[in-house]
Amino acid sequence: MAPVGQGGSGAPRAMRESGRLPGRSFPLHGLSVRGAAGRGAAMLSPVLWALLLLTPAVVAVSELGGCGPCDAARCPALPPRGCPLGRVRDACGCCWQCGRGEGEACGGAGVGGGRCAAGLECVKSRKRRKAKGAPGPAAASGPAAPVGVCVCKSRYPVCGSDGLTYGSGCQLRAASLRAQSRGEPAISQRSKGACEQGPSIVTPPKDIWNVTGAQIYLSCEVIGIPTPVLTWNKIIQGQYGIQRMELLPGDRENLAIQTRGGPEKHEVTGWVLISPLSKEDAGEYECHASNAKGEATASAKIHVVETLHEIALTKGDTMHLE
Repeated sequence: MAPVGQGGSGAPRAMRESGRLPGRSFPLHGLSVRGAAGRGAAMLSPVLWALLLLTPAVVAVSELGGCGPCDAARCPALPPRGCPLGRVRDACGCCWQCGRGEGEACGGAGVGGGRCAAGLECVKSRKRRKAKGAPGPAAASGPAAPVGVCVCKSRYPVCGSDGLTYGSGCQLRAASLRAQSRGEPAISQRSKGACEQGPSIVTPPKDIWNVTGAQIYLSCEVIGIPTPVLTWNKIIQGQYGIQRMELLPGDRENLAIQTRGGPEKHEVTGWVLISPLSKEDAGEYECHASNAKGEATASAKIHVVETLHEIALTKGDTMHLE
């Protein structure tokens, strides 16, 4: 029969040295505490038993990047100048942290996981969603890496109270927080969609020099919200310097007007096409854009020369080619 140890247990010496005793055991950092099957359990107080039972579970969860007991005193300090996008609770609901903005990494377990600012959501990539449930070695040994990016919930342009258009409500909120940090009034959303604005000339028409019989065109590109209406006029100089506008195309057989939308949203491009060019077509032509918010104009001149040997360099100057 095996000798009985001094502790009152009949366990062999090898078993005691290995830390494994008969009956139920609870591992704690390499120790084994004998369960109710042995007399040693009766010597432990209920409070100590609770610590022994709970401590391993807490340690195990923390090692996997999970949430342990909240200790606000151990929370990282926020930036002295505050968070640009406001503060949010961490993934464990314990510590305050700066909210992350559009395109920044988010997700992950434990206190290291980033959280999106108000108005944004954490969107996982398709590849990461497929891999969900099959963590790699790194996930099993430490905190989970970020699993997505922050994306604005309202993904459409909005008009701010400052009269500027923002790509999303999140961009407007970020601009408002920056303005408030500078002591300026907050920016609110005036309406969905881009702010209305008067027309502006993106690409004005350019002066042209050519000979009779040639085929030429003037072009003009404008933008505005709502999309402006583009028309062409010929500016005719009358007596005593009085100008009058001739709306084109009129009844001219050698002149045509063409207009199309684009190339960008709320833009319009228009052309004046003249073929064949005659001396009567010489003069100043105006590109006119208008919408409910205003109007804009730009003009260019068509110079009709006898031959290509006579080409204008600048206003009032000519060059004769030999």
